[in-house]
Amino acid sequence: MKNTITRRKFLATVGLGAGAAALAACGAPTAAAPAKGPAGAPATASGKLEIFSWWTNGGEVDGLNAMYDIYKKSYPGVEIINAAIAGGSGAGGNAKAVLKTRMLGGDPPDSFQVHLGRELIDTWAVADKMENLNDLYKSEGWNDSFPPGVIALASDKGNAYSVPVNIHRSNVIWYNTKLFGQIGQNAAPATWDEYFSIAEKLKAKGIPMAAMSGSGAGFQGHEFENIALATLGYDGYMGLFSGATSWGDAKIKSSFETLKKMLDYSVPNYAALDWGATDPLVVEGKAASDIMGDWTNGFYKSKNFTDWGWAPAPGTKGIFLALSDSFGLPKGVKNKDNVINWLKLCGSKAGQDAFNPLKGSIPARKDADLSKYDSYQKQAISDFATNKIAGSIVHGAAAKESFVNDYNNVIAEFVTTKDVAGAHQKLVDAAKVAGYK
Repeated sequence: MKNTITRRKFLATVGLGAGAAALAACGAPTAAAPAKGPAGAPATASGKLEIFSWWTNGGEVDGLNAMYDIYKKSYPGVEIINAAIAGGSGAGGNAKAVLKTRMLGGDPPDSFQVHLGRELIDTWAVADKMENLNDLYKSEGWNDSFPPGVIALASDKGNAYSVPVNIHRSNVIWYNTKLFGQIGQNAAPATWDEYFSIAEKLKAKGIPMAAMSGSGAGFQGHEFENIALATLGYDGYMGLFSGATSWGDAKIKSSFETLKKMLDYSVPNYAALDWGATDPLVVEGKAASDIMGDWTNGFYKSKNFTDWGWAPAPGTKGIFLALSDSFGLPKGVKNKDNVINWLKLCGSKAGQDAFNPLKGSIPARKDADLSKYDSYQKQAISDFATNKIAGSIVHGAAAKESFVNDYNNVIAEFVTTKDVAGAHQKLVDAAKVAGYK
């Protein structure tokens, strides 16, 4: 495969080893073992199943409900409790805080949404809060159905701890084609210089270029990682986690300058807006674009919005900034058998082909039914198989959870102070505490 060495380098960088070099292989159906759906439940299957997530917006809710519908048909005697946390969309900051309280307090939900990679491993697997799922991976054939790199992201020391339901791309710029058309623009900006040129033209017409959120940590961190990826380039960005690139690099400071400039072209009330408010601004014609993950695709579908275009975020063409949502089995849950059947559904072809077309993401499995996916998703599947793969900071793939929290807080504070030098130094300090260069 064209980028095998690059994928190996990515996985080694986040501590997953060279043996997971096939991370991006889920884009092409293979002759893997036949897909298995959730096992049939005994007629007496009953009780409850509490599913904890931060999926509260259109698209993500639709996808989750599609899996619930399949589960209910298989296990009608089980009551599903949807314990999604409102206002926890995006990186899930609100939901993660509630989850941590419950997990540490001995009241785990039956299963919860968690990002593959460092978030899963550092926060829950290393803390011995999760059951390993090795037997389930074997019985369901997932060692053949999932690419080795995806399995590696779900695992620690050879033990799998969660089941991936999707792959998301977080470096995408989505734009309102009608608003772009008002200035004669028919394509997304390929560079940040082009971005600000378009933004200035839109500003002259009273149209904000950027749908932004300043309420709570996370959103600005998402924007910043996209800017840093473009500014540092693939190797420089990956070096932040291997030690090859210092967080004190002048290009990190330059990335703060770009984010500061971006705020000048944002909707004026961004400081009061949550993650979930940004996609609707583009749909409603109140902002021209949004740099966001491809859950935005699912949101657009849920609103029957068709006046949109997309491209890799400025300066990131040829790079797939990746993350994955998954579900696991916490130790000490009340409804273990029901959770196991839920996990079987999450990892099944039927479950993933029901969930992802609505969520906007692509399946983690290698054997997706491509006829069920839209043109964006088909391109994303192709890109995941051919692009250089980088891990998202904000969305748990690349960096330690302790650092992610500090990173988000530093950048959220920066949005208020706009102190480039001060924010850069605080980020350098946070990186040193986390053991980065």
